[in-house]
Amino acid sequence: MSVRRFWASASTLVLAAVAALGVAQPASASSAAAGGYVALGDSYSSGVGAGSYLSDSGDCRRSTNAYPYLWAAANSPSSFAFVACSGATTSSVAGSQLGALSSSTGLVSVTAGGNDVGFADVMQDCVLSSEATCLSSVSSAVSQIQTSLPSGLSSLYGSIRSRAPQAHVVVLGYPRFYQLSGSCIAGLSEKERAAINNASDVLNGVIAKQAANAGFTFSSVVDEFTGHELCSGDAWLHSVTLPVYNSYHPKAAGQSGGYLPAFRSAA
Repeated sequence: MSVRRFWASASTLVLAAVAALGVAQPASASSAAAGGYVALGDSYSSGVGAGSYLSDSGDCRRSTNAYPYLWAAANSPSSFAFVACSGATTSSVAGSQLGALSSSTGLVSVTAGGNDVGFADVMQDCVLSSEATCLSSVSSAVSQIQTSLPSGLSSLYGSIRSRAPQAHVVVLGYPRFYQLSGSCIAGLSEKERAAINNASDVLNGVIAKQAANAGFTFSSVVDEFTGHELCSGDAWLHSVTLPVYNSYHPKAAGQSGGYLPAFRSAA
């Protein structure tokens, strides 16, 4: 479900760390498409918030505006299994989505980790409670990101590699939610927004490291969403909205303008 500066410096450090770890180089889109494409993950991959949900996807809310669907439509892979699902964690992806993989799978995409550390609950605390409660909730999530999430990611990535040994696997991160000193005149404090963004940076750093350890390609979406965060005046993310499940998820523009280019550059 969701997530974000040491601002420019933190992003630079994360990217430098990923480069130093030697992330696998992407295969060509044509060769990956020839082996079939499987889209795994949580709501950021299923397309919650982007509308136009496939009728057979139920509460997984898989959208025709989501980056996996858009990429498949443009590249015509030999097969396409879109199994990402709203609410998925690393363990539920491993337990219920990996059946779509095979020894012939050529390309895999995945987003996972935000739900493992309860980012939806964090945002609820921040929206409905005091600044102190928000900051405490963010701090708790960061602690989980640093201590318990690495093993969950490592286990999931190992299972993906076991099921699809020949696949080029692209792990995508999460955007920062807020543009600091932006156009918002109400809502969360700047301190809360900065803490949430920092938590997203920490999350992306952990995901990038585990992806590199597995020999997968990590693709950040931070650059693509820069200038389109909440409080930017041109947000590609929903703020608090109805239906509630859309809150803090990419709009259709965030999928096509943010996630799709980040995936396309690495696929």
